[in-house]
Amino acid sequence: MRGPWHVAVLMGGWSAERPVSLMSGEGVAKALEGRGHKVTRIDMDRDVPMKIAEAGADIVFNALHGVPGEDGTVQGMMDLMGVKYTHSGLATSVIAIDKQLTKQALVSHGIPMPGGQVVESATLFERDPLPRPYVVKPVNEGSSVGVAIVREQGNYGSPIGRDVEGPWQHFTELLAEPYIRGRELTTAVLGDEALLVTELRPKSGFYDFDSKYTDGLTEHICPADIPEDVAEQCKAIALRAHQLLGCKGASRSDFRWDDTQGVEGLFLLEVNTQPGMTPLSLVPEQAAKLGIDYAELVERIVEEAL
Repeated sequence: MRGPWHVAVLMGGWSAERPVSLMSGEGVAKALEGRGHKVTRIDMDRDVPMKIAEAGADIVFNALHGVPGEDGTVQGMMDLMGVKYTHSGLATSVIAIDKQLTKQALVSHGIPMPGGQVVESATLFERDPLPRPYVVKPVNEGSSVGVAIVREQGNYGSPIGRDVEGPWQHFTELLAEPYIRGRELTTAVLGDEALLVTELRPKSGFYDFDSKYTDGLTEHICPADIPEDVAEQCKAIALRAHQLLGCKGASRSDFRWDDTQGVEGLFLLEVNTQPGMTPLSLVPEQAAKLGIDYAELVERIVEEAL
């Protein structure tokens, strides 16, 4: 379908990532308007089906992050309505938001991911599920929401104190994984092409929610200063995971790399089917390095979905 298009930009919602989604959505809306397209902004609430129907747009640009915009709920709703939308579909979204399901889908195809297990949060107050150091995180949240690193001499206690603040107080189940020392890498995929590899260096602590979305807290090195074989492996794994999961539009794969182990030290952590589109976001940054400006990136995502 040739433009100009009428695009409904769906953003906001009620997940922990609402502020990020609003930034992504506004960026997308302004870019599309700048290219001559008609835009209807929709801040998602419980009346969202009616709002989408009333908009009568050619397509919905899904700029939601987290649940329910990234877990298949909104995708299923739009499938039922017969509405076209950007990014991944229902089945892909259900699997990719769940880190344990993602492992089940990818590891059997040779994609290297950390081991680990899903644990009842309450059991952490009795014993460690893995040797320290290990990582605990919600099974189905994005943007490093609720990630904690449990170290040998940490401030959580041993075992973890019942009254100590952490994800165990907010989620009944957590994914526990071995902690992989080393560096944080990420690769964007657009359509059928892996873009670049970015290294993320937080100024302090680790790459958590605040580090991701607060200007100046994390240094982005793009392209990453890493050996060529590691960079190529990152891109190959990201593209393969995108294809195996059935992702559409843009996705972003996050890695940990133990730089003492070469290519063998590279592990995929997760695949994001709704990567951020804010000014600090990694997909627009990688695209720009390859000569694809923000507005062109947005148009390409819409065009693929149409």
